[in-house]
Amino acid sequence: MHAFHGIHEGERKTGSEYELNITVNFEEGKIEFNDLSDTIDYAEVFTIVKQYMQIPTTLLENVADSIIRRIKQQYPNTAEVILSIYKLQAPIENFDGKIGVTLHKRFDG
Repeated sequence: MHAFHGIHEGERKTGSEYELNITVNFEEGKIEFNDLSDTIDYAEVFTIVKQYMQIPTTLLENVADSIIRRIKQQYPNTAEVILSIYKLQAPIENFDGKIGVTLHKRFDG
């Protein structure tokens, strides 16, 4: 995913490629999983991710926090979200690889 996050002006102008990994755990109760409404729609989670990745933000931690809060708002039965955002070509001298942040939030029932 291409986005314009970062503390450096160049990052906000040209953008960077990002990789995201997300795990959403939820309290299923006594549901039998017969319909998409019985679970968390990962296509909708992806829509949320795309929406927040399009908002240029200085720190990836703020992007991750916003995504997690929106998921919890849309899916109140969410018990836990683990979200990692990796910048694939970070502007760090002599560094080759991806680097990023992971936010892990648990919610009390």
